[in-house]
Amino acid sequence: MAGPSPPRPATGAQPDGGASAARGGGGGRADRRFLDPAVVAKLSHLDVRARLVVEGFIAGMHRSPFHGFSVEFAEHRPYMPGDPLKNLDWKVWARSDRLLVKQFTEETNLRCHLLVDLSGSMGFRSPRAAMSKLEYARSLAAALAYLMLQQQDAVGALLFADRALRYVPPRAVRSHLDVILKTLGALEPQGRTRLGPALHELAERIKRRGLVILCSDLMDSPAEVLLGLQHFRHRHHEVVVFHILDPDEVEFPYTDTATFVDLETGDRITTEPWEIARRYRDRLQEWSDRYALACRENRIDYVRLETMTPFDEALLAYLEKRARLH
Repeated sequence: MAGPSPPRPATGAQPDGGASAARGGGGGRADRRFLDPAVVAKLSHLDVRARLVVEGFIAGMHRSPFHGFSVEFAEHRPYMPGDPLKNLDWKVWARSDRLLVKQFTEETNLRCHLLVDLSGSMGFRSPRAAMSKLEYARSLAAALAYLMLQQQDAVGALLFADRALRYVPPRAVRSHLDVILKTLGALEPQGRTRLGPALHELAERIKRRGLVILCSDLMDSPAEVLLGLQHFRHRHHEVVVFHILDPDEVEFPYTDTATFVDLETGDRITTEPWEIARRYRDRLQEWSDRYALACRENRIDYVRLETMTPFDEALLAYLEKRARLH
């Protein structure tokens, strides 16, 4: 069934003369300030961003996310001479005078692929936003990679626009973080958004079941995007979608006559924003709701984020999915 298409001004179009993204050095102690995109945007290096975002996130948690994922209790069996005494279930012995050994199953480390959309619309940044959608996606993906490698999970990255552009297979060694970060920072926004075909190609490429995390503005036909996401589910992957939008794309605060420029095609449209603002917001909400509903029906985690959203909201969404996988 045909559904709402993304409202035209939200396809990465911006009024002429949009501000460039803030850059610069920075640092300081790792605390919850580094969950604020405006603070993170001042840090020039992805490795610093990733570490400080994750450490700021952990500082706000009641317990570390790095525990409880390594082994899982399976069952008891009778004690045999030579079994390590540390595996004896002393509580069972105290109750029943029986010597039973606790058996554990080693849990397979998670394999995760970070999918980052590099299409032209991801380069949009409104003057009040601290970073572009792509910069936000990069920072989020870098933090997720850092967090997963701390948990000894294997993580890889796929960067794409209308096709796959760069692929890094997942590995679980700490030194792999440098490879991930260099890949995330190597390419700039480019090309047209064709999420559907790109997702199908990526789904065919990823053979082993795992967790797929998509960071994108989803500026394409929902029907095609959702078919691509369903392809991952058909292959039994767990999927998390971080739908990243600029606050001006959501609120459409423009009032004066403006010319909007499509960042992917160069097309221009001059309009009176006050005449279309209400209809635009309604269409965007309908478009976003369709993604949310379809993802829920397909057991895909959908998280809508604006580039001013603190990073801990996204990291918590990942950890909740991570906990369900175990």
